[in-house]
Amino acid sequence: MQQYSSLPDQNSQIDARPKPLTTIQQLRAKLWLESSLNQLQSRLNDCVLSACNNVPQAEAAEAQILQTVVNEINSAVHSSNPALTDCAVGIALFQPQETVATVCYVSRSPVPNSQPLFLEVLTAEKKLLLRLQEVIELEDLQQLENQQPPSAWRLADDSGNVMGWLIIAPARLNSNRESLREELQAQLRSQLMARSAKHCTTALVQLRQILSWQQRYQQLSNSNQELERTNQLKNQFLANTSHEIRTPLSSMIGFTHLLLAQGYEPTKERQQEYLNIIQSSGKHLLALINDILDLSKIEANQLEVQWETIDVPLLCTNVLALVKEKAANKGLKLRLELDPDITTLVADPLRLKQMLFNLLSNALKFTSKGSVGLQVAPKGVFMHFTVWDTGTGISQEDQVQLFEPYFQIAKAVAGGAEGTGLGLTVTRKLAQIHGGSVKVESEVDRGSRFTLVLPLKQEAGDEEGGGAGEAGEAGEAEEAGEAGEAKYSSSSLPFTSSSSVEILLVENDLPNANLMQIYLGKLGYQVTWVKNADEMWEALTQLDPVVILMDVHLADANGLNLVQQLRENRQYRAIPIIVQTARAMKGDRETCLAAGVDDYISKPIDLPLLASLVAKYSKAPSLVDGE
Repeated sequence: MQQYSSLPDQNSQIDARPKPLTTIQQLRAKLWLESSLNQLQSRLNDCVLSACNNVPQAEAAEAQILQTVVNEINSAVHSSNPALTDCAVGIALFQPQETVATVCYVSRSPVPNSQPLFLEVLTAEKKLLLRLQEVIELEDLQQLENQQPPSAWRLADDSGNVMGWLIIAPARLNSNRESLREELQAQLRSQLMARSAKHCTTALVQLRQILSWQQRYQQLSNSNQELERTNQLKNQFLANTSHEIRTPLSSMIGFTHLLLAQGYEPTKERQQEYLNIIQSSGKHLLALINDILDLSKIEANQLEVQWETIDVPLLCTNVLALVKEKAANKGLKLRLELDPDITTLVADPLRLKQMLFNLLSNALKFTSKGSVGLQVAPKGVFMHFTVWDTGTGISQEDQVQLFEPYFQIAKAVAGGAEGTGLGLTVTRKLAQIHGGSVKVESEVDRGSRFTLVLPLKQEAGDEEGGGAGEAGEAGEAEEAGEAGEAKYSSSSLPFTSSSSVEILLVENDLPNANLMQIYLGKLGYQVTWVKNADEMWEALTQLDPVVILMDVHLADANGLNLVQQLRENRQYRAIPIIVQTARAMKGDRETCLAAGVDDYISKPIDLPLLASLVAKYSKAPSLVDGE
């Protein structure tokens, strides 16, 4: 009896188990859910990885993520799960501090030409359209989120910042369709949307972190590049300034040494010649220092100007007189074109002269044949001073950097052209102080046109201010320098040596060439001076020098390249070579020695040291003067 009475209990346990059909449907639903979410996660990972590798714009990357979420959910609900068919999915985005959101992404309806689906909020009388560009109140989105089952899920990061809302609009079920019971359907829909919203939020946060890191990296990279560029410009400026200072100093110290040397009594004419060289070199130094100080004062807003009413034709004539001799030495024609209506303008006369002199000097520097001119004409309330030339022209690439401090055109540096790269910078800044500007038009091998534009009158407040200090002395210094060069020549030297010890001097700078030729000639050497590479090769066919003194900066070549060519030539490779150069920065000596020279001497040249080195490498006795 006990066994019989226990059978109903066992049967009741069997009846309590889930029905096989229900269990299979639940497993299929769970499998569908996980598969859909895995697919979504994979697609989002691809989006983030693509953003990381290709660095797209933030808007494009975010748009790709949001559209991917909508597409994947739409694909999932319309592919294999009949419980969620005929649903519409969308994402509404809003900006912080706003009270409305705009539908920016929405899935396509599976039924062609179907009407937009509605979202029904708790208030029975209000319905919301889920379609592109539809505006939804924030209050309505919160109601959609809080209703049961929910129809909206917020996309919020860990800090609670809401980026948008993920929304679903399910259609009413067709009673003829086979479906899960309503409770399971709501559960599936909520799980899919909630977890999709979480995946979407995670991807957006990751993307923003990546873009933030990339932005910081780019900023650091740009900063490092700018620091590196600034450091290169600083080093270039120091090297150029060192060269510019040492070159005239070499002449000043050297010729002073000659005048003070015991036993050397030059004629009165020679004394005057040497003093002119010393004066010219000193004014060249003053011009260089003025450029540097002017730029420093301008950048510190400490430059003072003195406004005056200027006779424009007279000032232009005076400026051309400063460069007349330099143009004549190069065989260039100078032209002045003045508009007949030109009379006066208000400006600082010394600064205006300085600006025009800088532009004319540059034009002469880069012009080997033809003409250089100054054209002046009023245009409205401005005066245009145009300096034009028929020279080498300036490339578009160089024009971009032309007015930057310390910048020099590469071919000018290679050609041994003087300058620190400050002239145009100072000119432009002085023009800006006057309320004007400087413009350039140029084409390679077609010449250049620099136009200085200045207002005819200054504002009342601008006409205050102090003196102009040493303004304009740069032009006067150059004038004196050119005049000084014209007063001496290497064709006539105070000593004629009968010594057979021949020295070949390759030197670009005339004063320094004169100095070394005179000094070594006084010590008994036969010194032949050439000023460029072509003359050096020609001289070597006629001479057998025991020593070559080589300048690094020549007009047509780099001295160190010439050293290498000499070392590769069996006929000349054994000749000792001593480099004399105004490049005296750290590492310059090592660079010269690595090029194959035997020794190195920096400018200003120590004449006794030069004599000692020449004697050492020529195997001649050291003939140093009384010092």
